[in-house]
Amino acid sequence: MSSTVAISDEIFSKQASPGFSFVVGFFFSFRVVIGLLSARVLGADPQTGTELNLGLNFLLLFVVAFNCLGDVRYSIGSMFRLWSIRWVFFFLVFSCWSLAWSGTASLSTSIAYWGAMAADVAIVILLLRAEPAERVAYPFMRGFIWSACMIAVVAWLMPVQRDLRLGDEELLNSNQIGNLCAFAFFFCQYLMRSRKEKWGLAAAFLGVTLLRSLSKTTIIAFLVSQCFLLLRDKSISRRTKIRLAMGAGVLVMVFWGLIEAYYVVYTNAGNQAETLTGRVGIWSYVLSAALEQPWIGHGFNSIWKVVPPFGDFEARHAENELLQQFYAYGVVGIGLLIGLYGSLYRQVRKLPRGSARIFFVSMLLFFVVRGFAEAEPFDLLLPLWAIVLITLLTDQIIRSAVDNELEVPARAIIPAKVLWPSPAR
Repeated sequence: MSSTVAISDEIFSKQASPGFSFVVGFFFSFRVVIGLLSARVLGADPQTGTELNLGLNFLLLFVVAFNCLGDVRYSIGSMFRLWSIRWVFFFLVFSCWSLAWSGTASLSTSIAYWGAMAADVAIVILLLRAEPAERVAYPFMRGFIWSACMIAVVAWLMPVQRDLRLGDEELLNSNQIGNLCAFAFFFCQYLMRSRKEKWGLAAAFLGVTLLRSLSKTTIIAFLVSQCFLLLRDKSISRRTKIRLAMGAGVLVMVFWGLIEAYYVVYTNAGNQAETLTGRVGIWSYVLSAALEQPWIGHGFNSIWKVVPPFGDFEARHAENELLQQFYAYGVVGIGLLIGLYGSLYRQVRKLPRGSARIFFVSMLLFFVVRGFAEAEPFDLLLPLWAIVLITLLTDQIIRSAVDNELEVPARAIIPAKVLWPSPAR
């Protein structure tokens, strides 16, 4: 009887974490639309949607922590050997410390937002602490893709905005839709390339929705990253590359009339903050304000409802990731941004030469290019939780490659230091 219980407990322990990884990935994507659904479907005010979103975030942290309690396969100490994880920790600590001098409109609200950002990182770390990175990453990506496709369907069914773009100006704008579709598209690519899973239809739907969103910066960054991937990845056949290029060209032709109509609306929008002229005005104001406190910045969440409106537009962030970090955390923020992206790039460069390394470099390139004209009010464009996930996933790939290189006939005599190499840094 006791042996049966032990076996059932072992099976449950092995199956629970991947299931929770799917739920976490689904929620991390779906929460973008929670505010919209609560306001438009349930008739609640936007504040209620925000509270619901934060409440579910903290509830998920509690559930995951309870589920992963006692399961340790990858200790926190071993995670901290990787510099990307250290930089995530530095960013969380300094951003929390900055609440002491932050010029935020509401300190309690800012604490809640910081807690949600930290909860995301904690959730991913707890999952990766309990299971190997691949067992966490694959179901996580599947859940994220399913949720993103559902949100894309909702976006298509919604009335278009005044400027012909998808989404809701207040609760789910076109940039959020475009970024979500691009993020999920990368996950589709990874699963198709590494697991040979069939996500082609989902990737096509997400790509079409990205173009239909007319999110300019996201589309440009996506095209740059995909061109880099197609040009550098020799594992993709020439025929496949030609087909993909032709498909992209046909897609642009199909939407050309809409693109022209949007261009007319965009160029006639004057100096509104949504246009390039407006963005230059925001950049100029944020830069001059940042120079007033250049060393440690204005603190966490110090733009939203603090910086004066630009006409009818109220900025949530600096519309540029480097400026956003400089305004919020000063020179320290610039150092944190460089440290986070730089350490992740170095981690990816450790991968064996091949498609996996090129894929992750192209993904990182997408967020760097997008950062020239976009930002996030709290997190980075490449979220901290994603940096943790990618870091530990690539670390596992590196370790597996090292183990495969060390495989030799059983009778060979190998020094102990070679059999048990030190963990990859």
